[in-house]
Amino acid sequence: MNFDEALSYLLSLGHETLTIKLGLRNTETLLTALADPHKEFPSVQIAGTNGKGSTAVTLDSICRAAGIRIGLFTSPHLISITERIKIAGKEVSETDFARLTLQVKRTAEELVKQGRLETLPTFFEHVTAIALLAFREAKVDLAILETGLGGRLDSTTAAGAEIVAITAIAKDHEEYLGHTLAEIAAEKAAIIRRGVTAIVAPQKEDALEVILDRCESVGVKPRYVERARYESISTGLRGRHQIENVSTAIALAEALRERGFTIKHEAIIRGVETVTHPGRLELWDSQPQILFDGAHNPAAALALRYYLEEFVKQPITMIFGAMRDKALSAMAAMLFPKADELILTELDNPRAATGEILLSAVPADFDKARVRVASSVKEAVQLAKKVTPEAGLICVTGSLYLVGAVQQVLNEPSGVAQGRLGH
Repeated sequence: MNFDEALSYLLSLGHETLTIKLGLRNTETLLTALADPHKEFPSVQIAGTNGKGSTAVTLDSICRAAGIRIGLFTSPHLISITERIKIAGKEVSETDFARLTLQVKRTAEELVKQGRLETLPTFFEHVTAIALLAFREAKVDLAILETGLGGRLDSTTAAGAEIVAITAIAKDHEEYLGHTLAEIAAEKAAIIRRGVTAIVAPQKEDALEVILDRCESVGVKPRYVERARYESISTGLRGRHQIENVSTAIALAEALRERGFTIKHEAIIRGVETVTHPGRLELWDSQPQILFDGAHNPAAALALRYYLEEFVKQPITMIFGAMRDKALSAMAAMLFPKADELILTELDNPRAATGEILLSAVPADFDKARVRVASSVKEAVQLAKKVTPEAGLICVTGSLYLVGAVQQVLNEPSGVAQGRLGH
């Protein structure tokens, strides 16, 4: 099985966001059949609505600065699925990814044949198993696992992490996790189990109450994220909202230190200062400049709006595309007023909002003469380059899938040459 065949197989299982089987049994059965790779190393698991990816990459950067061999599992990817699995800061190779995919595929098919699984594991369950196998093979000292969706029944929870963190909780994925903040918080807080160290980032009152109830029920004393001791550090991540994520990563690093990992103060500073996170306020230094931010729910859209208001003075062309199950009107109300030109585009994704749906989300008082609908991401990029002055800014937002698709177009030979200013 080569890399393209591995990717085709995984995609044949259905798009990861449409084949979500919330439950741990499949993953646990699969991992047992693979000789429990997750038991060969300790893990940190990070759940939350916003900031869990930024927290994960910051902790990875800190740990690598401390000389710790890290396996990092994140999602989604922007361009290549190999981005999701990193060992010591490097993506898993396509050859290794294909080989491990074949191993998981054969194991899963055998389990179905034996009747130990009713159906094949999902895309995300497969990729989680592939990541854990890769980490065992690489003999990592520690795995950092970003929860895919929720927590209680997410496949990363099967790894049984000893240290967990809950980043900011907001409304998102209500169809799977619940329609109130408290219901969503309950799904995410369930990763807090007896015996774990639990780091809790600043939360809204409804969410915090649920998290504290969970901690009490399993006899865990929560640790609240503090900012004070590292206020003078400058981070490689843009946006004031990253202060909380960086602070959460530092709290996780300190918890790891208590469990025997050598992480000096200098490693924390170096890790925070050098961290990068593609697709999150990532600025490409081209003409015009391009800012990528996969703000995919109202809380993330608000963080982007604050950034644009504080730091961007030039004319903005906004390319926006999103999933139809998102709070499109709320996101549009926050972001679209910042755009001098607005380009709406549909994504090649079964959950994507159509141009018509996106148009219906445009605020009534927004000048419709400044709105264009592109039939493809490629057309959206061409339109943006045409209407944006050289001194202007193209802001690509609404979904990480859009960010990845636009970057793919720009990386083609006919795309735009760019230098990256960091992330």
